[in-house]
Amino acid sequence: MTTRVAVYGTLKKGLSNHHYMNRARFLGEDRLHNLVLYDLGPYPGARLEPSAGVVVEIYEVDSQTFTQLDVLEGVDERNSTQGLYHRRQLATNQGPAWVYLYNHTTAGCPVIREGGWPIRVKPVV
Repeated sequence: MTTRVAVYGTLKKGLSNHHYMNRARFLGEDRLHNLVLYDLGPYPGARLEPSAGVVVEIYEVDSQTFTQLDVLEGVDERNSTQGLYHRRQLATNQGPAWVYLYNHTTAGCPVIREGGWPIRVKPVV
């Protein structure tokens, strides 16, 4: 059995936790207009809010990988508001996909309403 997940942070290609996606099948990218990212420093947190389009990578994962992702993201299945993240299915161009949403305060954190994480700084010319 496989499940779709949409990732926006350290699980993306080339980033520190992408090795968790070794057995996953990359399906494509999308821009979600109902997702905002908060730069928490070493990783981002997402919230359901209107945006100009946050870039996500969509993968098909097996049940073992999905379980590992829940552990990595600190999901508490007994009480979704108590874990570091909880997950929710959102519509993507590849069909419904689980997205991990941040449970804690984002006060004072930089907001990303368009594009992706990490924030790419353009060189000054």
